[in-house]
Amino acid sequence: MGVNRIEAVVCDYGGVLTNPLHETLEHFAGSVGLSADAILTAIGAAAARGGADPMALLEVGAVTEEDMVASIAAELPGGTWTLPGGRTFGELWFAGRTGNDAFADFLRGLGGDGYRLALLTNNVQEWESLWRATVPADELFEVVVNSAHEGVRKPDPEIYTRLLKRLDLAPERCLFVDDLEANLAPAAALGMATVRFRDTAQAVADVTALLEGPGAPLRTEGVR
Repeated sequence: MGVNRIEAVVCDYGGVLTNPLHETLEHFAGSVGLSADAILTAIGAAAARGGADPMALLEVGAVTEEDMVASIAAELPGGTWTLPGGRTFGELWFAGRTGNDAFADFLRGLGGDGYRLALLTNNVQEWESLWRATVPADELFEVVVNSAHEGVRKPDPEIYTRLLKRLDLAPERCLFVDDLEANLAPAAALGMATVRFRDTAQAVADVTALLEGPGAPLRTEGVR
């Protein structure tokens, strides 16, 4: 085993194993009859009024989905927000969220080559069945660390520490892929290798380069 060998590849969920956030937001906005800018402005106003981003609070279980919707609605014209068709926020959100099958296949190949796989996600308790319907999490990942179950979210260093403890690996043995630089910085500070996900082809190339770099193990198959 090389001294710098990476043994585990850890990845984010939204924007990595799914289509980009802006696509999901645009689809959601259209479905509720608002612009994406109007929704983002209302979320920003709710955060300013309440002292915290309502979505961030939802992702650590500090508020319910209903609470989050109410806090955003209060900042919209008229102070109310009736979601269409009696559907929940999560149901409408995930109607515009599709899985990134190509990156999932890449990870599956890494698993076949002997790498351990883990998921580190900021997510929502009420959305468990919705997000799991977009990615074969149980098949792919040995470890899933979900903010909704942890009560802490990226980029708080604590959630990365919990991930490493569950993998029982030093940070230098792990590579982390996320689409947000703010989430990569704490991982890098701990000593993890990091890749900023911009698109699938770029991320596959960057991950492959790190895995095949100095100190990487000899392998009988190429990264797929």
